[in-house]
Amino acid sequence: MAAERLFERAVRLQLQGSGCEERRMYVRVSIELQSTSTPIHKRDLVVQLTDDTDPFFLYNLVISEEDFQSLKFQQGLLVDFSAFPQRFIDLLQQCIQEQNKDIPRFLLQLVSSASALDHKPVFLNVVETNPFKHLTHLSLQFLPGNDAEIKKFLANCLKCIKEEKLLLEQKLKKTEDDLTRQLNFTQQSLSEKSRELDKLRSEWTSHTAALTNKHAQELTNEKEKALQAQTQCQQQHEQQKKELESIHQRSIQQLQNRLSELEIINKDLTERRYKGDSTVRELKGKLSGIEDECQRTKQEVLSLRRENTTLDAECHEKEKLINQLQTRVAVLEQEIKDKDQLVNRTKEVLNATQEQKVILEENTEKKQIHIGKLEATIKSLSAELLKANEIIKKLQGDLKTLMSKLKLKNTVTIQQEKLLAEKEEKLQKERRDLQETGQSLRTKEQEICKLQEQLESTVQKLEESKQLLKTNENVITWLNKQLNEIQMARKQELENRFPPPSLGINYPISPIYTLQTVPEHTSARNASQQFSGPKIQFNTQLSKTNRCSDVQMVPVATSNSANKENGEHLGLELKYLKKREDSIPLRGLSQNTLNSSEYPKSYPSTKIQTSSKPVVPSTASAYFPG
Repeated sequence: MAAERLFERAVRLQLQGSGCEERRMYVRVSIELQSTSTPIHKRDLVVQLTDDTDPFFLYNLVISEEDFQSLKFQQGLLVDFSAFPQRFIDLLQQCIQEQNKDIPRFLLQLVSSASALDHKPVFLNVVETNPFKHLTHLSLQFLPGNDAEIKKFLANCLKCIKEEKLLLEQKLKKTEDDLTRQLNFTQQSLSEKSRELDKLRSEWTSHTAALTNKHAQELTNEKEKALQAQTQCQQQHEQQKKELESIHQRSIQQLQNRLSELEIINKDLTERRYKGDSTVRELKGKLSGIEDECQRTKQEVLSLRRENTTLDAECHEKEKLINQLQTRVAVLEQEIKDKDQLVNRTKEVLNATQEQKVILEENTEKKQIHIGKLEATIKSLSAELLKANEIIKKLQGDLKTLMSKLKLKNTVTIQQEKLLAEKEEKLQKERRDLQETGQSLRTKEQEICKLQEQLESTVQKLEESKQLLKTNENVITWLNKQLNEIQMARKQELENRFPPPSLGINYPISPIYTLQTVPEHTSARNASQQFSGPKIQFNTQLSKTNRCSDVQMVPVATSNSANKENGEHLGLELKYLKKREDSIPLRGLSQNTLNSSEYPKSYPSTKIQTSSKPVVPSTASAYFPG
């Protein structure tokens, strides 16, 4: 069991009982924190009230963690058990600080139900007084100690007193030994010092006798010298007196002349003073005008700041538009790459569009760089405006200092001319600064107008680039339509040349058979024409519910040797028929169309007109004849 003493001190409290007058007394309050860990780790707060004058005055209070929870709930406490002892000690210290006052703010009350303290429970209240009411911060119930507790308390007191007695006796013995040693040492030193004193006295008497003889001889010599010096000084004094009288008369005449001159100067200074007062009044009027101009410049600066905020918002919106255009250009590049793989004949057209898009990207990058420069210039303008505000604030401070100096000028007349000259120079400098700031603000407004014009020109160029992109997209869609129409026409020609034989079967015949029988009958006819067609394999799926299902094409990448030599790729691979999420669908192509339709060798090379005007689909005959 370990006990930790937290607080022990005599406190003045107010004793209240039923049917008796209130009285004040000093009670020793001791607070201990006991902790046990043998069966269960447990902590108890022990508070003890004792009286130094009455050994039988003993009241105890033991608060465990469980008891504290009920106390906390009853009295509405906001602290935990670990923080409660320190808060209780703080309240006691506040009561100790206030106990010597006539009307203490914090006081301790010991309330008993009986007329006297006759071994009955007692309440210790910590009360705060204010003009409205008495607030009890804490109320603790103490139980009187029984005989065993009082005996234990008295035994502890005796034990403490005996220990203190032993300590005091030991201290007394030590002090007696030290004092005896010091006495012996001081007696020895006194005997030695007395001997030294006797020697010094004898030496002093002999020395004083010799010195008196010497001083007597020196005094006689000095008296003779003093008489001679006195006669010489009297003669010199008479000569100096005559000289000083002549000098004094001359100085009086000079001072009279100086007085007349100073009176003339004083008149001039008074006239200058009146003139200075008039100039000060004029300067006050000018200062009021300058303050009005400063307020106007402040309003102009606020308007310029608002315009800058609007310009920042517009720049942000334009950046968003540029980002959208960049994403759109990237999407278009991906689509163009896919269509390059689908159509080998339209490489030149797509290359031209890619070159245009590269140029547009470069233009957009240049415009982004230009916009970044514009943003930097706007930031520099805002920094310069902040500097102008700081200069205006400095000017206002200088004006305040000038007003204080003008008030002081009325008291000091001699320093007025110098201060007025300095203030006139400062005012001229401030006027120049104000003019310079006004000119800089005007130049900045002109720069802002130029930047706005540049932004409008960039926006126009971006709209032109959008129109170019739209025209390119229209051309690409028109080319896709033309390709789809050509493929449909070739399919119809093939079906007209090679009709499927009717074998009298109700369900549809697989196209593999038809395509295998057609070349056998028409080998002689196609030998002269050198017809080279790709082998196409069709997969048909017959279901019970729907026998006439759609035909899915599986292109076989086999072409004639003549086409390989010419570099013509007639069959489209399977990757070109897969649906892409980011690609534009080819209108007019169905799932049953032939992907290996033969292009004519005399097909002209396509060209795209790279101009800013939109291309109308009706003018396609100029680019694709037939």
